[in-house]
Amino acid sequence: MLDRELSGQKIEKLGICVLVPTYNNGKTLSAIIDNILTYTSRIIIVDDGSTDNTKDILDNYPSIDVISYEKNAGKGIALRKGIEKAIEKGYRYAITIDSDGQHRVDELPLFIEKAEEEPDTLIVGARNMDSEGIPAKSSFGHRFSNFWFTFETGIDFPDTQSGYRLYPLEKIRNMKFYTVKYEFEIEILVRAVWKGVKINWVPIRVIYAPEEERVSHFRPFTDFGRVSILNSLLVCMAIFYFRPLLFFRNFKKENIRKFYNEQVINNAQTNTRIILSVMLGAFMGVAPVWGYQIILTLIIAQFLGLNKIISVVVSNISLPPMIPLIIWASFRLGALVIKGKPIYIVFSRNINLKMIWENISQYIAGALILGFLLSITFGTATFFLLHLLKKKKKIYKAN
Repeated sequence: MLDRELSGQKIEKLGICVLVPTYNNGKTLSAIIDNILTYTSRIIIVDDGSTDNTKDILDNYPSIDVISYEKNAGKGIALRKGIEKAIEKGYRYAITIDSDGQHRVDELPLFIEKAEEEPDTLIVGARNMDSEGIPAKSSFGHRFSNFWFTFETGIDFPDTQSGYRLYPLEKIRNMKFYTVKYEFEIEILVRAVWKGVKINWVPIRVIYAPEEERVSHFRPFTDFGRVSILNSLLVCMAIFYFRPLLFFRNFKKENIRKFYNEQVINNAQTNTRIILSVMLGAFMGVAPVWGYQIILTLIIAQFLGLNKIISVVVSNISLPPMIPLIIWASFRLGALVIKGKPIYIVFSRNINLKMIWENISQYIAGALILGFLLSITFGTATFFLLHLLKKKKKIYKAN
């Protein structure tokens, strides 16, 4: 690991600052600042409305940047204000470190080295949550947050709650955030991934003081509730925004050939299983199970031994711009088989949730028919496409 002098040089070369949000941590704040100063004076402290001796402590450090305000607004606001200040001052990266003494300042070189290896990557300090002395509420929150992060982004990440991070400021400078307290660190991580920012982690140690000495402003019921609400919103956005966005992002021209080569041409599965994978995806893409298509497609593909990647990719035919067309076609087809008096809708004019609910049987019947027809159509097209592609491959090898 880099020594302090070399770390200081690299901090200046890479354009790094250290950002410390603080609220009533007068007992540990001086030690944190003094330790950081052995590496760099590029420090931004955000006093989030402290009512203890924080102001007096900060008066002893006239050379560092201080942002302060009277009323406590929450860690999210403090981080947002500090990031804005870092961008304003022209820094490229900001390393955030808590002021309660849990984070080890001597691990700053880990982030510096990683920033050199992987420029413009958001780096998180991952704690070993199996260590002794980890509070039970922290361990549970850790697992809970990691689970939902994976669902929202598709990335298995070791620690989504750690506040010890390096942010690539240019990558996040135009992002607008909505959360104000502890949940901000989840929001920025998820939305950075959605924006295409690379993320990685470095292992860190964490120091938890004995329970009787521990200072925590985390309110288990209120703050956990806020995190749960945020995750509910992010899950909905993941289904209707990020997954379709990821589909288009991954299927740029340069990736289409790679996908065909890996999943179709050079796939060890038989043509029959590839065709069935496409048919499953086409059917599930319009099946009346909105919000659960991807999960159900994965489960069914796993159960049937089909190609999960192909099935999920094809199921993304239900992209938001296509949904009105799918609903319209479902109602039109449902009108052919539904008993009683079916309704006939005009595309994009009288499609709404109330209308769908009032005529749910016609919609479900039509969606199943549409799924069957698309499944047959996609399967047939795949059969001929596979035959053509693999025939060309044999000719190429023969030559």
